Amino acid sequence: MSPTSGPGELGAFLKARRAQLDPRELGLPEQESRRKVAGLRREEVAQLAAISVDYYTRLEQGRVRASASVLATLARALRLDEDQQRYLYQLAGKTDARPRRRRPVQRVRPAMRRLLDQLTATPAIVLGRRLDVLEWNAGAAALYTDFSRLPADRRNYLYLLFTDPVMRGMHLEWEHDARDAVAALRMESGADPDDPELARLVGELSVRDADFRTWWAEHRVNNAAYGTKRYRHPLVGDLTLDCDTWSSPDGSGQRLMVLTAEPGTPSHDALRILASWGTGQPSDSLTR
Repeated sequence: MSPTSGPGELGAFLKARRAQLDPRELGLPEQESRRKVAGLRREEVAQLAAISVDYYTRLEQGRVRASASVLATLARALRLDEDQQRYLYQLAGKTDARPRRRRPVQRVRPAMRRLLDQLTATPAIVLGRRLDVLEWNAGAAALYTDFSRLPADRRNYLYLLFTDPVMRGMHLEWEHDARDAVAALRMESGADPDDPELARLVGELSVRDADFRTWWAEHRVNNAAYGTKRYRHPLVGDLTLDCDTWSSPDGSGQRLMVLTAEPGTPSHDALRILASWGTGQPSDSLTR
């Protein structure tokens, strides 16, 4: 630790930073009682950083030294910029050894886009890293929502599954489907555990949903390559669909998710209705 810094200064910096953050911008739930202090509470920072409230409290009070890994997760939870991160590590007397590689912008591969365009009779979505919804066809828009009406940073399959009441309500086996999605994200996180957008997504959902927090802590993994999903759609009623996912061979992490039904079944007829309905009609948007 530098001669001019100490545990007290580190604690003061953490307190000051959490006071600057708007809980609503981080997706934190509204509190029934008025906040006595500006910004985030200690317990909210601890949840976002996936550490115990007691540990974080002792850290602010200068009664414990933070490891480099804890500093990294605090930097993500507190949305520190590069200068603030360097200052945080300096106050803690630690070396910032985080990887600095630039993560490429997610762009749908041309082959994926062609496949999507050719799937006119069945819902299909291209999923990217962190289960981000990168592209979709008319069938997927009719089944779920017109994703173009959502902010780009909210086009995430897992985020919608946990936070949107319409998306959540249409899954007749929501707990099963949600746990599989969490396990798929947990498996994916092993390839890039320092991804700041992954940390933001996990931190926000951990605060907003107790089930997500519990299931993420279980470290269950699943590539979720195929399965059956049951929906209750407001327009066409109940559907039982086979869900198959194919991974791109180029290492981009992109996957094509396709939902199909057995020919001659009510679900197959319902998909034909949805395909003809398309996105040109008013949709029961997930953003309601």
